[in-house]
This record gives sequence, structure tokens and C-alpha cells, in this order.
Amino acid sequence: MISKPVKTIFIKEFTSYFKTPLGYVFLVIFLFGIGYLTFEPGRGSFFFLRESSMTSFFRYIPWMFLFLIPAVSMRLWSEERKSGTIELLFTMPITVPQAVIAKFLASWAFIGIALIGTLPMVFTVIYLGNPDLGVAILGYLASFLMAGALLAVGSFFSALTKNQVVSFILTVCVSFLLIMAGSPPILEFISTFSPKYIVDLFESLSVLNHFDSIERGVFGLSNLWFFTVMIGCWLYGNIVLLKENKAN
Repeated sequence: MISKPVKTIFIKEFTSYFKTPLGYVFLVIFLFGIGYLTFEPGRGSFFFLRESSMTSFFRYIPWMFLFLIPAVSMRLWSEERKSGTIELLFTMPITVPQAVIAKFLASWAFIGIALIGTLPMVFTVIYLGNPDLGVAILGYLASFLMAGALLAVGSFFSALTKNQVVSFILTVCVSFLLIMAGSPPILEFISTFSPKYIVDLFESLSVLNHFDSIERGVFGLSNLWFFTVMIGCWLYGNIVLLKENKAN
């Protein structure tokens, strides 16, 4: 049962994305960008692959998220701290964990709206062929889970600094590292000065590897557990930072 304070903060945060042009700008940039990358006349495009699937769409989703999600998350706490409204927020009958969860869920729902906006692409693929809709659904689930993980990272860095630009840059850098953690060049570089178990640990932190596994139709509990732990750990860090700020 979701408490009333959480519902109040959730509704306030979610509707705030649509009260200013900024939220619509994010949506337009995301939808135009992913649409162009999916269907542009390049080697990774839908028409070049000549197959009735969403492969080209999901191939570019992580890289769109790399910039969209930091742009969405940078205002979560930085704006509250800079304007001083964070003190007003914590005078309300709501705990720090409740406020963190409410703001996170509101932003996650906004990203979900952005993903829903791409459904016409699915209808296009259905019209042109006979895609495996089960795999497409898993691809969307993987995208939503990845968005949650990167959003939790962004929420942490938004609580770390009052400067939204700094929050954006830190989130992009850490998100890029988490996406590329399992890539061969990175692993080869780490293996030159680290034992194998460190390399394996670093590879296991790759968001992209777990995303690809689900997107290909292999949905294991280990992948769900990875994203759950990733979200939980970064949000816990978010809560710790805000509690320290509240105490000071």
C-alpha cells in the first residue's frame, strides 16, 4: 500500500514534467533521435538488416538513454538544494526514503511515457512483417529496467551536488562506464594490471550485458536481480546523502 505522502510527491513530480516545455523537449528529442537512428539509411538501420524485428531499435536505446536520463535526473535533487526548497520538503510528514522513492518513481514513469511513445515503431514492424512480439516485449522490459538503473545513478549524483550541470556530467560518465564495463577493449585493459576475478567482477557490472541478455529473449532471474540490486544500492546512497544534508 503506497502511503499518501508518497502519492503526493509522486503526482507533483510527475506532473511537473508536463507543466514546462522542458519535458516535451526531452520527449521530442528522444522520439526523433531513436526514430532516426532506427530507420536512417546506415548499416545498423531497420531497412539494411532486412528482418522483421526491433533489433535496430534496441541497439540504440542504451546510447539514447546515456544522455536523456542524466538530463531528466539532474534536476531531481540539485534543483531542490539550490533553491532551498529541500528544507521545506522535509518539513512535510514524509521520510527521506519515501521522498527518494517518490521522486525516483515519478521520473521512471516519465521515461516509461517516452518508451510508450515509440510503440508506433512496433506497429510499423508488424505491418511490414511478422515479428516475434514476445522478444519485443522483453526488449521493452529490458529498456525500462536499464532506464531505472541509470536513473538511480542520476538521482544519486543529483543529491550529491547543487549544480545540475555537474550532476549531468557525473551521471553521463558513470553511466558510460557501466554500459561499457563488459566491452572487450575495457576488459583487456583491466586484465593487464588486475587478476581474473577482478576482470570477471567488472564484467558482471555491465548494464549492457544484462540488457542484451533480456533483449535477446533470455530473461533470467539473475538479470532481474542485477537491475533490482543496482537500483536499490544507488537509491540507498541517495538516501544516505540526503540524510547527511538534512542533519547539517
